[in-house]
Amino acid sequence: MEVPRHWRLKKQRYGLVGEVCPHCEVKIFPPRDVCPECGGEAKTPFTFSGKGEVYSYTTMMSGPTGFDEYAPYVVALIRLDEGPMLTAQLTDLEPGQEVQIGMPVEMVTRRMRSDHGDEGILLYSYKFRPVFAG
Repeated sequence: MEVPRHWRLKKQRYGLVGEVCPHCEVKIFPPRDVCPECGGEAKTPFTFSGKGEVYSYTTMMSGPTGFDEYAPYVVALIRLDEGPMLTAQLTDLEPGQEVQIGMPVEMVTRRMRSDHGDEGILLYSYKFRPVFAG
């Protein structure tokens, strides 16, 4: 992803900011100008809690360019407590820890990749980690 686009998306990538439809109250992520439920205009910002659960997942044995250093890694479909689903990398897994459908997770900000190698700009985004009972 080019750097200008990354900066335009920083509210949703760093703070999980989406929208809430003022007409039907549905929570929307990522933000859109039109509500997918009722078709009304949806421009009211909404900050999600960052809490959710694993809906589905897969293990990536090799990553696309720029993500090779993370392989193998787990990518999950996360259902946020407020309703929307999003795709994100799972992080902070213990060695040998098994990912499970329904596993509670929380959003964290982590390095996504370096744009233009070691000398480039570091790009950060949301990832999710398991919530441990404690």
